[in-house]
Amino acid sequence: MTDIIIVGAGTAGLTAAIYAVRAGKSAIVFEANAYGGQIINTPDIENYPGISHVSGFDFATELYNQATGLGAEVKFEGVASIKVDGDKKIVTTTAGNSYEAKAVILATGAKNRPLGIEREEELVGKGISYCATCDGMFFKNKVVAVNGGGNTALEDAAYLADLCSKVYLIHRRDQFRGDAADVEKLKKKGNVEFVLNSNVTRLIGQDKVEAIEVTNKLSGDTTRLDVAALFVAIGQVPDNGAFSNLIDLDEKGYIAAGEDCLTKANGIFTAGDCRTKSVRQLATAAGDGAVAASAACHYLG
Repeated sequence: MTDIIIVGAGTAGLTAAIYAVRAGKSAIVFEANAYGGQIINTPDIENYPGISHVSGFDFATELYNQATGLGAEVKFEGVASIKVDGDKKIVTTTAGNSYEAKAVILATGAKNRPLGIEREEELVGKGISYCATCDGMFFKNKVVAVNGGGNTALEDAAYLADLCSKVYLIHRRDQFRGDAADVEKLKKKGNVEFVLNSNVTRLIGQDKVEAIEVTNKLSGDTTRLDVAALFVAIGQVPDNGAFSNLIDLDEKGYIAAGEDCLTKANGIFTAGDCRTKSVRQLATAAGDGAVAASAACHYLG
């Protein structure tokens, strides 16, 4: 019997593990993929309090080493289901293993949202990418496009501008949602062109992306942009469906929980990007992890 099982080894989950073990509780963290979550794809973090500059990979690795060094256990297995049996929570993994815990913290994060246009899935890895830092080097000195208007899209465009000959930054609105300082930096780069009030409506190419069709929302005019790759950065979607029998989800699939990180289920807490919140940033994920672990420890007594 473990005191606390944490689902997800991103910033929220690993922070929760640190707080749990420092409070004298046993903790197991389950992760279906790699530790760190989406932050590992960020080349340079400069808005985390107390750290001027650090890569996402280095940040995540330090967090992982800190949690495991303190005694948290990390198992690289996805969680398929959770059942409540009185005060006991039974966690079954995708590997077919079952574990018991007194409390559970859901820190599943979110995954990249697809555009949802024809042939998108077919061309993933053939010019369609959701990770500029992962795949950008494949398109060095070529023309590429980024679709999105938040911080991730701005970061991707800045990163690619240093690698590629030209970067089109396509956004459906006339203003970006991301940080104004990052927008100003992009404006100063000579090889970045903003394509605003526009959507990507068609992918062109036989076995790989050769061009994209962009449609202006105001005029209805379509434009062909010859690009070698399209990097999609239009936000994330949560993956909480497996737990909908235990907790409430909002209309977008996020776990219904406030700043206290409490769900409607006794002994089940949540933290990070998977819950309903207005700000999804590294600092708020870490804050959630601390709050959720403290609440779980209080629940355990």
